[in-house]
Amino acid sequence: MVLRKTPAQIAVMRRAGRVVAEMHEVCVRAAKPGATTGDLDAAARDVLDRRGARSNFLGYHGFPAVACISPNEVIVHGIPGDRVLEDGDIGSVDEASLRLLETTKAALEAGIEMAAPDRRLGDIGAAVERVAKSGGFQVVREYVGHGIGTAMHEDPEIPNYGTAGRGLRLREGMVLAIEPMLNAGKRTTRLLGDGWTVVTADGSRSAHFEHTVAVTANGPEILTLP
Repeated sequence: MVLRKTPAQIAVMRRAGRVVAEMHEVCVRAAKPGATTGDLDAAARDVLDRRGARSNFLGYHGFPAVACISPNEVIVHGIPGDRVLEDGDIGSVDEASLRLLETTKAALEAGIEMAAPDRRLGDIGAAVERVAKSGGFQVVREYVGHGIGTAMHEDPEIPNYGTAGRGLRLREGMVLAIEPMLNAGKRTTRLLGDGWTVVTADGSRSAHFEHTVAVTANGPEILTLP
């Protein structure tokens, strides 16, 4: 069942979204050569503690961290730990990796533009896929966006591919996690033995950008901006 949020509920989500945005900013500053993915998780925990917030991922089906940290070939749900970040992971990346990042961000922006009343879910997926293909990248199909609210994963599922004009009609009050995942190589994925970390099957690099977006009478409102 697709839940539509009241203005009061969206206001609460807007407050939570600002904490998420601050966590992103702090993690970006902490992401330096020599730091571990666990260091980034610790930085994110500090933000939560200071803001009196909690991570809805911590403990979710046993997930052991407050943030997912997914460098290079990791597509999504990377568990923070002892992996050391190197220059080129997060520093002066090569041109191909920069293009992957820029295209994924542009795909997210294109998907967000479609999150307006009376649009269709397929409009979001089609917009994301169009940008991905224009950049020569593959869209991950096994993992998708979703509705979000008091539960981390709510209906509907939001694929990053689709046909414009098809699917569920979007209504004011829906709140969506739109999250393109693009691979530089093949779109196939592999789940590691920890039961969480998803990587590209061919070892190529992947990028994942995400925002929480409310469908409003005035169009999409991004709730996870600073």
